[in-house]
Formats: sequence, C-alpha cells, structure tokens
Amino acid sequence: MKPKINSTSFGSITVKSKIFEYDILIRMSGQVEKRRKKLSKKIYGTSHKISLAEAKYIYEKGAEKIIIGTGQTGYVELSKKARKFFEEKDCKAKLLPTPKAIKLWNRSKGKVIAMFHITC
Repeated sequence: MKPKINSTSFGSITVKSKIFEYDILIRMSGQVEKRRKKLSKKIYGTSHKISLAEAKYIYEKGAEKIIIGTGQTGYVELSKKARKFFEEKDCKAKLLPTPKAIKLWNRSKGKVIAMFHITC
C-alpha cells in the first residue's frame, strides 16, 4: 500500500503521521527507508546530483515512474547517466520541488517509487 505523505518542512517529512528527519525512499511496497545519498556524494561531492550507483539502488524492477522530490527549493538533479538508466528501464522520472512532489505522490497510481530530499 502506498503511504500518504502528510507534510514536509525544511529538514523533515511526515509519512503516515511518522516524522522522518532524513531523505527517504518509498518503495513500491510502501516501505519507507533512508536514502543512501553517500552513493552520490562519493562521486560528485554532493548529494544534490543523483549518481548512476544511487539510481540503480533506488530503482525497483517493474517501476513505471519515479517521483523525485528535489528539496524544498529544488536543488537535486539527475546525472546524465542516472537519467539514461531510468529511460532504459522505461521508468519515467519526474523531478519537482519536494512540496509539489508530495502532492504528485499522494495522487499517483500504479507502479511508482519515490525519493524525497528534505532540505535545500
């Protein structure tokens, strides 16, 4: 079951009334887990650019769409390799500032995964 996201503010996101104070992934199963941003940080020196390694970790076989919350003001982006990876998997990537990405997540249907950056 896809969990409802209640809200976000700088440094937190609330999913099913539980507050997370770190970036999260939401799997197709509805499982919420901590983002492994070190996979990107070790390559680019920042977690604001998603690396191929992180894209491979985020992706789940069968996912048709990934919603990426790019932060409160929208700093996160996909690297060219990560974008190509999602395209090759036929998984549409939708990047929006986190507050807008949450609205999209809450009304999305189908095989959707998500990653939410909660600062910047």
